[in-house]
Amino acid sequence: MRRSTIVFWRWRAPRSEDFGLLGLVVRFVVNIAALWVAQRLVRGFDINSGGALVFGAIIFGLINAFIRPVVSMLSCLLTLATLGLFTLIINTAMLGLTAWIAGKLDLAFEVDGFTAAFLGALVISLVSTILSHWATANILRRSRRRDTMW
Repeated sequence: MRRSTIVFWRWRAPRSEDFGLLGLVVRFVVNIAALWVAQRLVRGFDINSGGALVFGAIIFGLINAFIRPVVSMLSCLLTLATLGLFTLIINTAMLGLTAWIAGKLDLAFEVDGFTAAFLGALVISLVSTILSHWATANILRRSRRRDTMW
């Protein structure tokens, strides 16, 4: 590969610790924390019980794992045309779908309108990004970092 170009990017295979039980638990806890912060900050986004928070995080995680990649792929050109801003609309739709499914399952997980879903998705994205980076550095890759220090 030539390194004389301005942009140099090399694909890195995912690490095994990202897909183990610990990685799954960390992603689940990050999802719960992001949903909890969003419901505390955004008016019109309400999760009224701990069970609804846990099951809502499960539903949200499954939607983000299976439905969001398909929607993102189908809307790739629109996302490129808007310089990535359409991703916020996709996140809003995924949160709305989560609330709709939770409502069908009689969970106390409610999103009142587009504005609450948009702001909730924005808060969830920010919080989960920050917590995921922290968890990756301090929990998932901790043993590897110790080996390189000594």
